Amino acid sequence: MQLDRITVNPTVMGGKPCVRNMRITVSLVINLVASGMSHREIMDEYPDLEEEDIRQCLYYGSLAANEEYYDLAK
Repeated sequence: MQLDRITVNPTVMGGKPCVRNMRITVSLVINLVASGMSHREIMDEYPDLEEEDIRQCLYYGSLAANEEYYDLAK
């Protein structure tokens, strides 16, 4: 899976991984899923998010949990 929707920019949210350079962090999305929100509920709460954004956040989180490095500069 590509991570073309996950961006790291030092001027956005202090350089934390975000969704498409928006002020929505990967960790926020993962926390919302972990708290029991459905993808639809998350997208209703954050209308700029798309289903693929959520999938890529979860994938990024799985890589981090496995201590794998993914070069976002690709």
